[in-house]
Amino acid sequence: MKVHLIAIGGSVMHNLGLALKSNGHKVTGSDDEIYDPAKSRLSAAGLLPDQIGWNEDRIHKDLDAVIVGKHARANNPELQKAQELGLKIYSFPSFVAEMSKEKKRIVIAGSHGKTSTTSMVMHVARKCGVKFDYLVGAQLDGFDNMVQLSDAPYIIIEGDEYLTSPLDDRPKFLHYKAHAAVITGIAWDHMNVFPTFEFYVKQFQDFVASTEQDAVVHYYQNDQELAKLEKEFVSGKMQPYTGFTYKNLEEGTEITLREHQAIVPIFGAHNMQNLEAAYLLCQTMEINDKSFLNAISDFRGPSRRMERLEEAKDSTVFIDFAHAPSKVKATLNAVLDRYKDKSVVACLELHTYSSLNKAFLPQYFETLKGADEAIVLYDPHALKMKKMERLNKEEVAEAFGGAVQVFDDPSQLKVHLDSMEKKDKVFLMMSSGPWGGINLKEVFA
Repeated sequence: MKVHLIAIGGSVMHNLGLALKSNGHKVTGSDDEIYDPAKSRLSAAGLLPDQIGWNEDRIHKDLDAVIVGKHARANNPELQKAQELGLKIYSFPSFVAEMSKEKKRIVIAGSHGKTSTTSMVMHVARKCGVKFDYLVGAQLDGFDNMVQLSDAPYIIIEGDEYLTSPLDDRPKFLHYKAHAAVITGIAWDHMNVFPTFEFYVKQFQDFVASTEQDAVVHYYQNDQELAKLEKEFVSGKMQPYTGFTYKNLEEGTEITLREHQAIVPIFGAHNMQNLEAAYLLCQTMEINDKSFLNAISDFRGPSRRMERLEEAKDSTVFIDFAHAPSKVKATLNAVLDRYKDKSVVACLELHTYSSLNKAFLPQYFETLKGADEAIVLYDPHALKMKKMERLNKEEVAEAFGGAVQVFDDPSQLKVHLDSMEKKDKVFLMMSSGPWGGINLKEVFA
């Protein structure tokens, strides 16, 4: 096929382009901004556009498909040209769905834990020799791309609830029509597109309804919203799980699966919940208990999900993608439970639309409670780029419950971190953003 990707610089979009080229398709792309690692990876594959920006001359009638990313707008000149020519236009979720019509589709959804659970399933399936395709939201060790499309009988998909494209305002996960699925939990996120919690919950109700008729949707039983949702569907459609029984050990976490035990290097109650969800999905690929435990015993997690900073000398430092309130609280609680005899410093950068929204900030109330020192950073530059209302440090501190130190200048936070006594402390650095350019490896070296 001849395929053109509009907004090829996106995290998933550039990986889709790389996957298509590796399958022998002729791929072109465009974007108005491309940053590393996408820029370097596209360049190495010969897919980096010769000019940054949109150019309708790139669109012609010989194209078999145009795939448009969420970053593009509805008035994008290339998109408009494709519409005028009557070309086949896909979003990346609809394209992946089209390429997966004959596969058994396994989809992981939820407000938190999607990437971790998806990576667990992929890790086990690969070690057990299962042939599968995938779509995941982070770069994983052992996998060259975040997307793979082949003739495999299964596809493992991280099901994102965010909107599909400028032409389709449905959540991405509605495209996949899962045969087997997980919902890890529901906690309000993406306030910029789901302005009320009720509207946000409705997306997950639609997701369950979108699955194949005989599909089973596994859900975390202790999530109140999921427990309510279960009552909306025929008996057996949604089946609960609670998480593996576990015990913290010096060398890792011991988990129990019926009569079997295994030690895994990850920790935290939320990860034990993710592990059981992954186990249930692996069963749909006919992976037995012993094989699952053997495979998961060396799983260390995806990048920036409780990733330990190896360069840290005198302290223990974890870098985590947590940004939504429920994610922040669960991640901090995992560290507090694991390091009960240590002083824990929790540092959170507010970077997303929701986290920088004054109306949403109260959702963070006491999410950093329990840390010996709690720090919050927000960068006025991020507010300006997102065209959002200014914040002040006092209202941020009040939203968190007051017992936090707030910085609105990354350079001042770096000075503070540099001056801190770090020996024998545990630092939890949580953000989906760039820390205002702070090099954490240098800070903790």
